[in-house]
Amino acid sequence: MVTTLQHDAGMLVYKMNKSVPVFLFLKRREGWLDITKGHIKNGEGKAEAALREALEESGLNLAGSIDRYFRCSTVYEIDAGKGKKEEKELTVFIAEVGSAAKVIISNEHTGYAWMSYRDALDAIKSGWQIGVLQCAYEYIMRKARMSELNAEYSSLPSSISPWNLSRVFVPGEGPLNAKVMFVGQAPGAQEDAERRPFIGRSGQLLSALIRSSGLKREDTYITSVVQFFPPKNRIPTDKEISACRSFLHRQIDIIKPRLVVLLGAVAAKEVLGIKSISSVHGTMLEKDGVSYFLSLHPAAAVRIKSNMPKIEEDFRNLGKQISSMGLQDA
Repeated sequence: MVTTLQHDAGMLVYKMNKSVPVFLFLKRREGWLDITKGHIKNGEGKAEAALREALEESGLNLAGSIDRYFRCSTVYEIDAGKGKKEEKELTVFIAEVGSAAKVIISNEHTGYAWMSYRDALDAIKSGWQIGVLQCAYEYIMRKARMSELNAEYSSLPSSISPWNLSRVFVPGEGPLNAKVMFVGQAPGAQEDAERRPFIGRSGQLLSALIRSSGLKREDTYITSVVQFFPPKNRIPTDKEISACRSFLHRQIDIIKPRLVVLLGAVAAKEVLGIKSISSVHGTMLEKDGVSYFLSLHPAAAVRIKSNMPKIEEDFRNLGKQISSMGLQDA
């Protein structure tokens, strides 16, 4: 007999050792390895509960280290006594600590160990921890690849002369395992100032349109064909797009989204070779096993009000595609 589903939150803590993650596991008195986790108290959010449990069980204050986007959920059973099983839904977060992090275990545990991915898989052998570990490891490796890419991309202005874009790099933003990815043209002045994509007027409209399609902005990855501001909001030149080309395609390869939404003519031309978006926006195409949806750029609706009904219709169509692909909970 299984009783009512209970909700827990946990934290998988890791540190990097020569570009390879090693994970913190606590040794329980029952003899098995565990992560810091526990029940979500009334009034607590999941991340808040995970941070509290990490502090109580490992002595680590991870408030500034928790990954903003990673989530991994699983369901497992525990013995509640008298022949009853209690089913628990666990949401796991990840947090990176430095090599000098000091672990102080609670009295629930007999010790702890820092373990490589392979060693941890061998030690655990079965159970819900396997799926969580695999999910976290894959995400962390994507994070390492994206960090390397962004470092290379941000140094581009120093390797090209003349450089006629801003020298401020605006990185993509969102989960590195997002199922839906949005690609715009280039950052605007506000994005250049704050180093975040799509946060100006066009970005505010994009956020509202994403919600209307059945997604949350924070569950999608958002980037641009060119990630440096073209002064006076001009269209990037073919030469500038060419210089940035490989970085966009490497981003897509790292994220591996199931659906890429191309916002505007520049993105459609760069990724799919489409010269005019006027007759194809609101439709889907497929290339190399990836689905692409074409939409007007939000800036087109901000500048020209008559475009607003068109882009709203684009995102209604996008919502239908998202629903048919089962991406609402991605």
